[in-house]
Amino acid sequence: MSTNNLSYNDQGGSDSAVEVGQETTPTSSNAGAGFGLFSTNFKKNDDLKEMLESNKDSLKLDAMKRIIALIAKGKNASELFPAVVKNVASKNIELKKLVYVYLVRYAEEQQDLALLSISTFQRALKDPNQLIRASALRVLSSIRVPIIVPIMMLAIKEAASDMSPYVRKTSAHAIQKLYSLDPDQKEHLIEVIDKLLKDKSTLVAGSVVMAFEEVCPDRIDLIHKNYRKLCNLLVDVEEWGQVVIISMLTRYARTQFTSPWKEFDENSETAFYESDEKKTKNGDENKSYVMDPDHRLLLRNTKPLLQSRNTAVVVSVAQLYWHLAPKHEVGVITKSLVRLLRSHREVQYVVLQNIATMSIQRKGMFEPYMKSFYVRSTDATHIKSLKLEILTSLANEANISTILREFQTYVKSQDKQFAAGTIQAIGRCATNISEVTDTCLQGLVLLLSNRDETVVAESVVVIKKLLQTQPTQHSDIIKHMAKLFDNIAVPMARASILWLMGEYCERVPQIAPDVLRKMAKSFTSEEDIVKLQTVNLAAKLYLTNSKQTKLLTQYILNLGKYDQNYDIRDRTRFIRQLIVPNEKSGALGKYARRILLAPKPAPVLESTYKDRDRYQLGTLSHTINTKASGYLELSDWPAVAPDQSVRNVEVIEPVKEWAPSLGKTGKSKLSKSSDDKFYSDSGEEEKEKGSGSSSSDDSSSSSEGLCLSMCCLQCQSSSEAESDEEKSSSQSSEESDKSSSQSEKSSSESDSEQKTKKPQKKTVKDRYHTIMKYSTLPVLYLWSRRAVTRFCPEEVPVSLSLFSLCILTPCPLSCAALLLQVSGPAFVPEKSHDLLHRMTGKGLSAQYQFPRQPCLYQPTMVSVQISLTNTSDHPLEQIHIGDRSPTGLNMHCFNTIECLLPEASVTVSLGVDFNDSTQAANFQLCTKEDQFSVSIQPAVGELFLPVTMTEQDFHKEQGKLLGMNESSATITMAAENTISQPISRQVATVANLGVVPSGQDNIHRFAGKTASSGAVVLVTVELRGESTALITINTEKSVMGPMLLRDLKRALAQA
Repeated sequence: MSTNNLSYNDQGGSDSAVEVGQETTPTSSNAGAGFGLFSTNFKKNDDLKEMLESNKDSLKLDAMKRIIALIAKGKNASELFPAVVKNVASKNIELKKLVYVYLVRYAEEQQDLALLSISTFQRALKDPNQLIRASALRVLSSIRVPIIVPIMMLAIKEAASDMSPYVRKTSAHAIQKLYSLDPDQKEHLIEVIDKLLKDKSTLVAGSVVMAFEEVCPDRIDLIHKNYRKLCNLLVDVEEWGQVVIISMLTRYARTQFTSPWKEFDENSETAFYESDEKKTKNGDENKSYVMDPDHRLLLRNTKPLLQSRNTAVVVSVAQLYWHLAPKHEVGVITKSLVRLLRSHREVQYVVLQNIATMSIQRKGMFEPYMKSFYVRSTDATHIKSLKLEILTSLANEANISTILREFQTYVKSQDKQFAAGTIQAIGRCATNISEVTDTCLQGLVLLLSNRDETVVAESVVVIKKLLQTQPTQHSDIIKHMAKLFDNIAVPMARASILWLMGEYCERVPQIAPDVLRKMAKSFTSEEDIVKLQTVNLAAKLYLTNSKQTKLLTQYILNLGKYDQNYDIRDRTRFIRQLIVPNEKSGALGKYARRILLAPKPAPVLESTYKDRDRYQLGTLSHTINTKASGYLELSDWPAVAPDQSVRNVEVIEPVKEWAPSLGKTGKSKLSKSSDDKFYSDSGEEEKEKGSGSSSSDDSSSSSEGLCLSMCCLQCQSSSEAESDEEKSSSQSSEESDKSSSQSEKSSSESDSEQKTKKPQKKTVKDRYHTIMKYSTLPVLYLWSRRAVTRFCPEEVPVSLSLFSLCILTPCPLSCAALLLQVSGPAFVPEKSHDLLHRMTGKGLSAQYQFPRQPCLYQPTMVSVQISLTNTSDHPLEQIHIGDRSPTGLNMHCFNTIECLLPEASVTVSLGVDFNDSTQAANFQLCTKEDQFSVSIQPAVGELFLPVTMTEQDFHKEQGKLLGMNESSATITMAAENTISQPISRQVATVANLGVVPSGQDNIHRFAGKTASSGAVVLVTVELRGESTALITINTEKSVMGPMLLRDLKRALAQA
């Protein structure tokens, strides 16, 4: 085989590099397979190995990118494993990520080499970066060696308790791998599954349920306490997690709830003479069904998912409603399933299979959408067949004429298989609807003169089945088919005509012997199925008309006696002994007529999808109509509903340790709202049947409060002070987290105690400890300004108002950000921007600039200076700011300018809270007579305030902002920007950041915080080589980081 010279444009590597699997010299055809993977050229990957063994991270990174690209193309890169695994301990985060991706792919194949790096993987499990921890666990679970099972087990248990939901999700994935490696660990894994099932993160829910389905699908008891939580979180779970959870909850519901199909049925028939007392008793039993509130919760929370863009989710909800919902509610899934028919043909195939099964039992569901199932010329054959199946199932007396007209078009299709299927569908319609049986028969007879042999053959087969229903009325059709016998060549059609001749030979006594005569001539050249029917025809004619057919029968029996097919030889010998009397024939010959000419029941033309409902809809078993490996059958509804109290969640009584500092205990509205359960109780759901999804709103608000309390706890636990006061504060916060739902207490005692105490001056650090001491109080209690002044009136300035303690945001900001001191801005030329042109403003001209000074009006605002100039020849009066947008924009306006004389200018100050967004602040600049719409568009760098920070604090904060909070890029800098002063000047021009002292000449650091939320922003410019630099930005604001990186790249690359 010639060499496989596939071109490959590498990502930053050398153009002459040889990719994996590519040969440089020709080899013989037996030298290797498709891509030359078995070539004897051992130098084909030397360049990649050299790059991986170099001292430069950039070369290693380029090599790994190329290797991952090759793996994505399906190439074999396993021989590079030793060179790649050496870099597993690299300090470069990006390189380490790619190495772990490679190891996940090949760890199972190169187990011995992977085992050598076990210690590195174990150390990576403690890495501060959540992505590295998760990748290490993923690689560790991919090594399929029984000897490391204890290590994997320990790693999974530790990861299940990780603070990052992404790592916990990875641990759920690892559970399945470990179980397949060592099933004896099942009990230990069930403990981890039970723990992860209690996780409130939507990221973990789908993965742990998948692990539950793989390891212990029969342990329904693990689901009881988590059932309501899973129902409430279902809408927010990832799409594939939704599919798994819905499938599991479907099986769960079939075991825990009674059948909703026992509802009172108006069409139920009762015996005419049945006593009235018995009727009343049965009626009460039927009407007494009340749906379990948890059953209703599942149906209500899955219904919105019918609007999902993911096809699998819609099909999962559809099968749930089909198997669990009352019959009158199943119709809600119809529109969603019909909507999916606009998708790709693979999706259409699965959806149509499910609709075909549903339409057999409930035709009324899809009858209004019958036109959606009309066949299109662009449909594939298997799609056409399914649509044909559905149309046949939907046929009734009202729409049969429309469907038959549609079928007449389908018969003319060039797709022979589809045309044959249409003829079978016509036969089914004729069987099911007696009013059109004659019409269908006449149409099929006309098709016998069609030029297409396939159409004619299928018509004969269907006519044969239809004639069995009314053989006495259609002898003319049998005669017509006998005349066409010579022109039909399809074996099945010829066999069908012969069967009809033999079965109804007494009604065509003159034609049947002539057909047998023709068959005797061509017997030896016929197909086996035709020969068998010829033998049968000869036997039946021998019994009914022996005078004319005796010699023909003996001739055919003699031919069949020496046929090559043993079935024909056996049939011939059997028939001879049965119908020809001789000395050896026994008593069986007396019953020959009753055996061969016995009346036979008419065949029932049924759908091929009739019995598929024994499998759960949407499953692989339903698609292939065979029980697949791993299929879990749906159980029957229980006769008596199990105890529903097993799903009740126990509420832990709050611990009242901090209550004495607040005064006497007493419940208020806050305690009532915070004591509400996170999950919807059955009682609440019964009350809220008419109010929609209010229960879910309540649960979401409760969960939000819980998350906010956890934010304060997490914020406190991240501090690393060493004082005893802080340790005790941390301990009390963990205990009081359990009591986050306690009520607000009266503050009379605390107020009186504070009056007796003299205020003492405290340091910033002491104020921080005081804030953190009270950060474990209920969030809603700390929400007000009054609470701040109540607990620490002298210790905490109101401007610091505990809002900065990330109480308002689910992602906790670093508490150290509260202690950062704002420094003065670097001197850069101020750039003015046009706000209002003099022509548009009818003489009023306005420009704005950002002075980069802290706003005097409010700390969260950005200061903006506006210069107003009157270029007209008349005074402008009452210049002020009018309406603002977006609604709710927080802006401090300047005082109204009563009069601005011609050629005069005035500078005013504004304060705008951009809420850490570059969205423009739109408002109206008004005069006494006119209004002008203007907007202030801030650059991302103007939203920061410079802060003072040491190099040690910089590293500490940077360590907390890794992974998804980090953005980096390598650029080629202009020659003028490669020294310290120009770099600082260019960075200051782009962003209002402070310079952080650096002990290294090639690394420049800058720090700041966002004006609105106080989120830390760290910028590092590391010079590499003469003109190359690595820019790294660390911030919790995932949108602002890439925007700032883009502006810095542009500024540093320009001269």
